[in-house]
Amino acid sequence: MTRSRSLSSSVPAPGKVPADMNAADPTPSGRPVAPDERVWPAVSVIMPVLDEERHLAEAVAGVLAQEYPGELELLLALGPSRDRTDEIARELAAADPRVRLVANPAGRTPAGLNAALGAARHGVVVRVDGHGVLSDHYIRTAVAELERTGAANVGGIMNAEGQTDFERAVAWAYTSPFGLGGAKFHLGGQAGPADTVYLGVFRREVLDRLGGFDEHFVRAQDWELNYRIRAAGETVWFTPDLVVSYRPRPNLRALARQFLKTGQWRREVVRRYPDTANVRYLAAPAVTVAVAAGTAAGLAGLVGPSWLLIGWLAPAGYAAGVTAAALLAGRGLPAKARAWLPPVLATMHLTWGAGFLLGSRDAARSRRADHDATAAGGPAT
Repeated sequence: MTRSRSLSSSVPAPGKVPADMNAADPTPSGRPVAPDERVWPAVSVIMPVLDEERHLAEAVAGVLAQEYPGELELLLALGPSRDRTDEIARELAAADPRVRLVANPAGRTPAGLNAALGAARHGVVVRVDGHGVLSDHYIRTAVAELERTGAANVGGIMNAEGQTDFERAVAWAYTSPFGLGGAKFHLGGQAGPADTVYLGVFRREVLDRLGGFDEHFVRAQDWELNYRIRAAGETVWFTPDLVVSYRPRPNLRALARQFLKTGQWRREVVRRYPDTANVRYLAAPAVTVAVAAGTAAGLAGLVGPSWLLIGWLAPAGYAAGVTAAALLAGRGLPAKARAWLPPVLATMHLTWGAGFLLGSRDAARSRRADHDATAAGGPAT
């Protein structure tokens, strides 16, 4: 069940737009209101950026080109980048007054999001990443969905788009059940309530009430925040009408690092909220254990009891499985991209699983710091 919930009370700066994108709505007098007579809320777009010189200009252009009739501002939270990101950001801010720069000395994503949120002036908050590009009507559609559904957060599909053969293979894996499983924001599906969504378009009032993004979660802060939103009785809403183009990591090393960190921080979400564990998130750790144990047994069988050689069945079976998935399901890809699928799938599965099993030392240190601060009578970070 959805509920209409006005945005106007929490958003002071208006533009003009209809609450329903497909039809005019009546005024209190019953007279239909033309779409350009309705008031759209002003929007703050927040974007944490770190070492994004390859994609920042494209990501910012996607925001500034939005076909949105209301007022819009874009806040770039600049971390300590080691490339030309800051220089590019300053050029973009000088070229368009809607772009504002905010310091994020910690460089961590949730800290940058909170810094930008603190500087934001408007009641609808749109999260965008420095390597994502919004579709033309993204903000307009999202605001209409917030109004129509009464949700606290609305999100859509992460549409991975590769430019090289390797990136095309990664993009395929993102959208395949053999890659990242069955999450709606990867595969699409029916509009409706969801556990989590990609990025998000939020009611500012809800973010303020919940304390913003939890800076303990260097990764997975979207999962964690959406859990708190739902626990507070609010709705997280998925719609396939919202699409964000995402640029995958450019090589196996970067992909492995990304998925290792993602697995580590997903473990931290499960540690704090055990009820979020499910079969989809536990599959990769189970596969990783089976492959590692089988490999260890097989190696031991080379110098010890020969029956241990049966352990090779686990890694061999897994390798055969990902190869078969690549050959059968990846038929639409160019041959070179298709050849990348087995190592891409294995990297995603095994590094995510290893990260989940090992956990994060950063998370452990952060927990100890929070405990020490609380014990000393100060606020936890």
